[in-house]
Amino acid sequence: MEILHSNILGTGEPLLILHGFLGMSDNWKTLGSQYAENGYQVHLIDQRNHGKSFWSNEFDYQILADDMKNYLDYHQLEKVCLIGHSMGGKAAMQFACSYSDKVKKLIIADIAPKFYPPHHQQIVNALAVLDLSQLNSRKEADEALAKNLKDFGIRQFLLKNLYWVEKGKLGFRFNLDVLKEKMEEVGENLINSEIYRGDTLFLRGDKSEYISNSDLSTIKNYFPDALLETIDNAGHWLHAENPKQFFERTINFLKS
Repeated sequence: MEILHSNILGTGEPLLILHGFLGMSDNWKTLGSQYAENGYQVHLIDQRNHGKSFWSNEFDYQILADDMKNYLDYHQLEKVCLIGHSMGGKAAMQFACSYSDKVKKLIIADIAPKFYPPHHQQIVNALAVLDLSQLNSRKEADEALAKNLKDFGIRQFLLKNLYWVEKGKLGFRFNLDVLKEKMEEVGENLINSEIYRGDTLFLRGDKSEYISNSDLSTIKNYFPDALLETIDNAGHWLHAENPKQFFERTINFLKS
């Protein structure tokens, strides 16, 4: 059994954080340090096919939830608080519904329990045509990626995954081949889900369209005690675009 890679910060009550599609635990390092300073043992987790975790051809939300259960067992964590963004939010929802006795509080960032049509196609296609064997630096990779992906912020986010596999050979930390093949799965809704009745906070960016007001009834079907709040001046990457407000809302909820 393979265990997810993580970066653990601080001591105290366990708080697990799950990144989104094509992300990694490193994206949450700054916020993770803030939670650690406020009395939490923060587990910044790389999900399978991402970051430094193992690669696998199997990939759906129940599998991601089971990865989390194995992680808790391995680290002997009885009950945890959980934050998940986007794809990580779906994985966190699935875990909370499948293993509700293991979750004390649940925070979901800018994703709802519903089906989303595949919409990362342009990003995945732009990555797929990159010939890393011809590139010698992050700058060259950025210039090559810019031909098919104009958004500078998204390019920087993706290029954080670039590393030297060996001297003179660049690679990505995510498993692009499998993730490209499993695009449908990333958009899927929860699988055969139970209900999680614990304290739950859904956060959305005011400029994001991932969670609409009409989704609240669907959210309540799975998470009857859920609150929905909006982060100002933020899109889908709300934790990166308004980290101050994101931290304030989440720490208040965790401490309440």
